[in-house]
Amino acid sequence: MGDLGRTLMVLGGATFGLGLLLMFAGKLPWLGRLPGDIAVERGPVTFYFPIVTCIVISIVINLLLWLFRR
Repeated sequence: MGDLGRTLMVLGGATFGLGLLLMFAGKLPWLGRLPGDIAVERGPVTFYFPIVTCIVISIVINLLLWLFRR
């Protein structure tokens, strides 16, 4: 039962962190507009792929997980 409780706590913390990120994401003007993000506009259709933003977020998450595992 202890492992289940720990798993639920981790999932709850991750959900809380994701909620905070989504809540404050609009207040970070650079998020999603980094150099290297791909944006293609053709007529009424816009394709947007924030590749560099995804890489930066991935690096930050990996660093945080590495720090918490120590």
